[in-house]
This record gives sequence, structure tokens and C-alpha cells, in this order.
Amino acid sequence: MTTNYSRIGSANTYDSALRNISNRQTALSSLQENLTSGKRVVRASDDPTAAANAERAMTRISRIASDQRALASQRDAVAQAESTLGSVTDVLQQFRELVVSAGDGSHTSAERSAIAVQLQGLRDQVFALANTKDTNGQPLFGALASALTPFVGPQSSSPDYTFQGLPGQSASSEVAIPFALDGDAAFMHDPTRDRVFNVELTNTVDGLISADRTLTTSAVTVTNATTVKDTAAAAAAVASPNNVPYPSYTLAFTAVDSTTVPGTTTATYSITETPSVTPLGSPAPFSNVTVSYPTGTKFDVTAVPGLSMTITGTPKVNDTVTIDASPSVFSVLDDAIKNIKGAANSNGASQAVTQALNNIDVGMARISAVRGQAGDLLNRADRIKANQDDRSIQLEADRSNAEDLDMIKGISDFNKEQTGYQAALQTYAKVQQLSLFNFIN
Repeated sequence: MTTNYSRIGSANTYDSALRNISNRQTALSSLQENLTSGKRVVRASDDPTAAANAERAMTRISRIASDQRALASQRDAVAQAESTLGSVTDVLQQFRELVVSAGDGSHTSAERSAIAVQLQGLRDQVFALANTKDTNGQPLFGALASALTPFVGPQSSSPDYTFQGLPGQSASSEVAIPFALDGDAAFMHDPTRDRVFNVELTNTVDGLISADRTLTTSAVTVTNATTVKDTAAAAAAVASPNNVPYPSYTLAFTAVDSTTVPGTTTATYSITETPSVTPLGSPAPFSNVTVSYPTGTKFDVTAVPGLSMTITGTPKVNDTVTIDASPSVFSVLDDAIKNIKGAANSNGASQAVTQALNNIDVGMARISAVRGQAGDLLNRADRIKANQDDRSIQLEADRSNAEDLDMIKGISDFNKEQTGYQAALQTYAKVQQLSLFNFIN
């Protein structure tokens, strides 16, 4: 029987033991680094795919954090705008209450003038609130433009107040809401939408309706919305930038007869349209209108395109009735102040109060609608924040799954590797004794 023997040199055994110790030491050091950092992937070379996934998750988390900071700023601006609209509503309610008190028939002209002074202070507050800026110096009601002062007025030319911004509301996105609200929708009036008109009674001779007159008018109503819309479009086409985008109408009484037929008043008046837009580019084709009605009662004015109103009382020759579209909430307030202060008697005050209350209520409804939009934006901001928070949690979980260390498994692997390292050291100590000289000794 033949027996084969192989001989392993001592140097080879030493080298093998050293390599084993070195490998064990490297693995133990790597596991210790993982335990210290709490991460399975400390560098990209540990797991390129996991490192890339973790990096993408961290990038998205950072982007969400930036969006959240911007959203917080946007929400603060909208919340301030909503609060400001609430303040505007409170001031307008105070204004309205004072207007009601001005209609008291026992007030003298001086007392109505004193009320007008109080109303002027409230109007100034409304105008200042409309131009309020946020903490960054940007207007809360700038709409789509960047004008630092959205509302300008009162101006001597028409219109008396203008909106310097670009009307419209910025759209919300998946992660953001607008910084500003549409001030045009809140404070500016559109005759085709809001139907706010001011009626002024004067006399071309003495400049006012004398104290012995009882002439009053009702609020202006829209009888044909299509006609009003077409008239506004025609006015906008011919008006220069400094013209109000809706014509005014002046009814001038040229003849009044209350004696020919006892108990019956026959009145004739002309109608002038400024600027002339009916039809477009031609003199207004209005004929004189003659009406007959029981003396002391009322008659309807229906010859103004798309509009109507009722005049009560007996007019005098040279009396005029002017119908103007009010371009803004501020115009309504100014008209109310002027008409109350200039009322010659209780009938004039009643006329001013009636139309002021109607127009103020329309303005408050517009402001309330925009305030409701602000509330919707705040709700949307809360929903966006909640969604972004959920996304951040999910992305953080993805990042953790990609690079974080399972501590239980990490400790177990470390203990196992430490045991192997200790065994390798002990084995090497034994191998060192397997020398031929040691054997001979």
C-alpha cells in the first residue's frame, strides 16, 4: 500500500493565518462603523443601488421642506388678507350704521354734515386696508400684477379710483397657493356683474335740488343684462384709459306742466349719454321723453339702455338726474358722503341713504365672496401641508429602508465577527508554535 504525504511550509501557513486575521479585522471594523453610524450604507461603494435610492429620497425630502417653507409664507399672507377683509367688513358695517342714522328726518343739515365727517374717516380706513401689505412689503390684494399700491384715488378724472394690478386670481398648484388675493374682484365694481349705480339730483340753475322740492328716485335696476353688457363693451372700445368703462346718463327736464290737466303732471326730459356709445361711434339716438302721471306720485324711467328707475315727486324745469356706474366700493362711499352732506332736506337725505345702503350691501357681498375664497385657499394650504407631511414620512421610510442598519442584525453580525476574529487570533498563536526548531527543542 502506497501512502502519499504532502508538506505545507510554515511560511505559507503563517501567511494564510495573517490574511485571515486581516480580513476578520477589516470586516469587524466595517461592522463597528455601521453600528456607530446606525447605517448599513455608509458610502456609495457599500451598496450603489441603495445609496442612489437614499440620495433620491433625501433630495425629495429637501424639496418638500422648501415647498413647506414657501407654503407657510403663502398661508400667512392669505390669512392676513382674510383678516384684513374681515376688518374691511367691520368698517363698512359701521359706515352703514352711520348712513342709516343720517336718514333720520329730524337731523339738520349741520348734523348731516357732522355725520359725513365721520363717514369720511371710515372711508379712509377702508382705502388704507385695501392697500395693506404683508410682512415682505407685497400688497395683499395685488392680484396678478406687482403694483406696490394696487388702488389709486380719488382722482379728478374718470374713473375716480383705479386698480393698478392685473385682475384675476393666481391658480393654486399641487404644492402652493397664491400670495395675494384679487383686489379687483373685492373692491372694484363691474356694471354687468355688480349693477351698482349712483343717482344724483341737481338743478342746472342753482346747482342743487332746492329745499322745497320733494323729488326722489329709487335705486337703479337692470332690466336687460345683455344690453348692459353690450353697452359696457362699446364704452370700453371707445374710451381712453382715463375714461370710466361705462357711460353716464343725464336726464334733463325741459318742460313740466301740472295745470293743463288738473291732478296730472306732464313732464318732458332729454337723455344725454357720455361718452356716446349707442350706437358705437355715433351721437346717442335718444329722443325727448314725455310722461304723464298723477301729480305727486311717481313715474318710471325706462328709456336708458338696459336700466330703469322710478322718480317720485314733481320735477322743475332745469332739474337733472344723473346716473353713473360706480366703479368701486370707494366710489360708493364717496358718493354716499357727498350726497348725505349735500342733502338740502330730509327727502334728499332719504334719497342718498336709500341708494347708499343698496350699493354698500352689493360691495359687502363682493368682499364677503373674496373672503370666502381666502378661506378656501387656507383650507387648501392645510390639505397641501398634510399631504406633504405624509409624503415626507413615506420618503423618510424609503431612505431608511435603503441605508439604515437593522440594529438587531447588526449587533448579531458584529458579535459573530468578533468571535471569529478572536478565534483567528488564537489560531495564529497556535500556528506560531508549529516550527521545526520548536519540535527539535
